[in-house]
Formats: sequence, C-alpha cells, structure tokens
Amino acid sequence: MIPQSFIADLIARVDIVDVVSRYVQLKKGGANFMGLCPFHNEKSPSFTVSPTKQFYHCFGCGAHGNAIGFLMEYSGQGYVEAIKDLAQSHGMIVPEDDHLPPMQRAEMQAKSLALSEAMTRASDYYRRSLRTAPQAIAYLQGRGLSGEIAAKFGLGYAPDGWDNLRQEFPAYEDNALTESGLVIDKDAEEGGKHKRYDRFRDRVMFPIKNTKGQVIGFGGRVMGVGEPKYLNSPETPLFQKGHELYGLFEARQAIREAGYALVTEGYMDVVALAQMGFPQSVATLGTACTPMHVQKLLRQTDQVIFSFDGDSAGRRAARRALDACMPLVNDTKTIKFLFLPTEHDPDSFVRELGADAFAQAINDAMPLSQFLLNIVSLDHDLSTPEGRARTQFEAKSALQSMEPSSLRLQIVRSLAQLTRTTPMEIETMFELKQPVARVRAAPARSKRSAPMGLERQMMRLILAHPPLAELMDDSALSAAQAMAPDGAEMLRQLVNAAQSLGPQAQFASLSQHLPGINGDFGELIVEIAAQNEIDVELHREELIGAIRNLKIQEIKAEQAKLANSGLQNESDKLRYYELKRHLDELNRQIIDEIALR
Repeated sequence: MIPQSFIADLIARVDIVDVVSRYVQLKKGGANFMGLCPFHNEKSPSFTVSPTKQFYHCFGCGAHGNAIGFLMEYSGQGYVEAIKDLAQSHGMIVPEDDHLPPMQRAEMQAKSLALSEAMTRASDYYRRSLRTAPQAIAYLQGRGLSGEIAAKFGLGYAPDGWDNLRQEFPAYEDNALTESGLVIDKDAEEGGKHKRYDRFRDRVMFPIKNTKGQVIGFGGRVMGVGEPKYLNSPETPLFQKGHELYGLFEARQAIREAGYALVTEGYMDVVALAQMGFPQSVATLGTACTPMHVQKLLRQTDQVIFSFDGDSAGRRAARRALDACMPLVNDTKTIKFLFLPTEHDPDSFVRELGADAFAQAINDAMPLSQFLLNIVSLDHDLSTPEGRARTQFEAKSALQSMEPSSLRLQIVRSLAQLTRTTPMEIETMFELKQPVARVRAAPARSKRSAPMGLERQMMRLILAHPPLAELMDDSALSAAQAMAPDGAEMLRQLVNAAQSLGPQAQFASLSQHLPGINGDFGELIVEIAAQNEIDVELHREELIGAIRNLKIQEIKAEQAKLANSGLQNESDKLRYYELKRHLDELNRQIIDEIALR
C-alpha cells in the first residue's frame, strides 16, 4: 500500500502542465492551458489543463483527473505504475510495504536503472548501425517499409560478429549486459572456458517498449535463411513476455482514433500494417496471449480484434486468446476474431488485396460469442446425445470463468439451443456464479438526495481548497447532520478525506480519492474543474460564513421546537435563553465583520 500522504505530496510537487504537454500540444488560454482532447476526436480544443488546480478537464467528453489519472488514461498504466512513473521523474522514492530493507530496495532500484540504461544505449547503437548496413536497408525496403516508419518504431540492425556491442559498451564484462539479455556467457550455459558474446548478430532489430516508451527488450529477425527466424530477449527484471505487447506505445493514439486495437502475430505485421494505414496494430511477443495482454488493451479501448492465420496453428493461438479474454469480457467490451486465408498473413493480405479489403475483413470479424460456440462444437455430432454432451463439456470452463453479465446469459441461451437443453439446466449443471444481490442499507430512500444549500456550498469550498477542512469542527458537522442528513453524510466524507491528506492537499489529490464522475461527487468535481480560480482567503471567509449560517439555522430550529412545546418546564426555558445568547453572539460577529469591510 502506498501511503495517501505520499500521493498527495507527489501531486503537489508535479506540474500537470508538464506531464500533459509530453503528449498533448497545449496553448495558454487565460489562467489555463488548452488543447485538443487526446481521449476523443475533436477539431476545436475543449481540453483544458489548470496549473493552479493541477487538474485536467474536457468539456467535450467529460474526461478529467489529475496527473496520475492522465497517465493511467492515456498510456494504459495501472494506478501504482503511474505513481511510480511520476515519482521517478521527480526524484521521489515510493514508500511501499514490501518488507524489504531500505538498502536492499535501493539496490534493486539501482539495478533496474542500470538495465534500463543498457537497453537504451543498445537501441541507439542498433539504430546507428542500420544506417551503414545496406543489406538491412534493402531488406526493409523490400518489405515495403519507409524510412519514416522505421524511425517511428526505432528499427535497427545488429551487425554480424561476436562482440560488436563492445564498441558501445567499453565495460563489456558488466553484469548489466548479461542480466538485460544483450550478451550471453557461454560458461553459464555449457560450462568450460568462459566466453561472452552478443546475443543478437546479423539481424534486423525491433525494440520492444513499455507503456512509458522505455526500451525493455528486443526482437531480432534474420534477413535470409536461418533459425530461429525471430529471436527475442529473454525474460529479465525489465521484460516479461506475458505482460508486454509490441507496438502498444506507438499505437495508443491510433487505437483511440480507430476505436479498436488489432492484435497480430508478429513484429513485421505491426510495422507493415502501420505503413499501410492500420497503425492501431500490436502483437504478442512470441508467446500466447495472456489475460494481462487483454487487460492492457482494454484499458486503451472497448474493442479488441485478434487477427490470426487461418491454419491450425492460428486456430490454436485463437483458442488460447479466447481463454485469456473470457474472465475480462463483459457487456461493455467487444472481442472479435479475424481469420485470414491460410496463404495470407496481415502484411501479405493488405499488399495483395488492398487496405479497403482488409478494413472490410476487420469489420466482418467474428464476435467472441460465435467463435466460442464454433470452437466447442467443432468435430462433435450435434444430432447425438454424446455430441451435444461433449459440446457442453467443452464450453463449461469458459463459461465458468466469465463474470455474470447479459453477454454470458446470451451465450448460455445460444448453447442451450445448440445442445437441446434449457438455459436453467446449463446454469445448474455448470454451477455458474450468479450476480451478487445488492443489500440496501437504507430502504427508506432509493437514491440519496443531492446536497442543497449551505452544505453544498461548504463542500464546493472544501473541494476547491482542501486545507479549509480544518475549519470544520464537530459542532459544524453536527449542525449539518441536524439540518440536512443526506448532505451531511457527503460533507463528513469529504472533510475526513481532506483532513487525512494533510495541509498540503490540493483539489487534484482530494478528487483522486472521491467517487468520480459517476459517483456522488462527480457533479461537484466537474463544477470545480470548470470554474475560474478564486483566492483562497475569499473562500476561507465564505466557508466561515457558511458554517456560522448553518449553526444559526440549527439554533433557530431548536428554538422553534422549544417554543412550540410551550416552554412547560424550567430546563426548557434555560435551554431556550442559552440558545438566544448563542444566537446573539453569532449575529454580533456578522455585524462586526460588516463594520470592518
């Protein structure tokens, strides 16, 4: 767990304008910066970044958040990954409860930095080598690649020879070179006399980048006859094949614009398709598609289309991709499968039949539901009880891995029709998880009323300037509870969150920890994001006045209640006059403040 105080401090140090401007061209417009929204297509700028609030907001699509949220949304990073990225760029070490001693944690960070620097230097060396390698240039041109595309993907060339990397790394014996997979120690593999040599030799090099654009591995392809045709970096602390996708860093914006991600089988497919007008393509790294791959893609888009060769190997790869998708698919995510003719891969298909034909093939791709039913019924005679039973058996694990959803219900109904059973019989036999019943905590009201009046004014002020929450003492919260229970619940939640972040809290850090655009605070967050900046001292005076007015309302309400009872006993009379004295004191404060203005 990362302490909330650290996250608040990080957001306070980060300049969101610097973060966003790495990816979006911004122009000054008044107190804020404006640009074209990176999360939807638009021609007129509706995307605004506030340096004072440390917050971004799009008036077109509603996207909003702080620097952490922007990195998550734009690059597909996870929450912790985005925090670590920001912290690293600002020289901050993320405190984590990983039970490692500080010295050991520092050593691990230093090692990771050394590996990252080695990969970056190697990538630069391979790119420079390509410029003086006519055979590699001729190979890439023969595949129809332009210099622009080669530069976009950082393609390079590893020269023939055993230790060419020594030119770039005078300390060729450095452990970082072996740990990053750039070189191989023979004695570590075969024993005998020590010999260190380059892993990649006489190959076109495809650098593999993470979502931050850092080189974490390589794929090397032979240009003629040779095995293996593709040679990949080994697993390292930087590079896990089951987690990374080739081309995702380069494809992010294109994926958003196209509305889908196209998953292919190889590096060359990705680069060639980008050349031919399909830059929304990515590829798995010589391994089967994993749930982590699918999860990364679904952070970028709601639709993923897998493209496979039509041969048996392609079908097997598609089945593994299907299994990876089942736990993650739901009613808002679309997964499709595109099978090309056996004589084609995406590259050859586009070159022979054209981009329009490939676009049509993508449009006609098979939905996940249909592919699942085709797979489970393949080679089974559905006219016999045995064939139908086998089909159900094949479908069981896939359906059990799905979360309850309308899509699962539709698949169950289709399977029931295919196998001459009922949906209820399949759900019972498969013991499918059922939707969790929602328990109402307060049945008297179906939906909490939106805060009104003073409590909304107080929330707006505290959200805009979280340190003002220090003014909210127990008496103020009690007054809010007495006068507006629904609004008081939200107000107390907001005050507790602001106070827990400490005096350095900002609007950006506080909004990070509140229910977002679709939650209770969504409307307020958008309202504060859109308003002009107001001096904190004016807000302080306004909040003090609102707290006093709330207490006045509470006093008057209690006085009216006592008066209506007729003040029958002495204790009621004493309480009534005590309240009157308190009310007079508050009214004098108002008069004094007016006199001082």
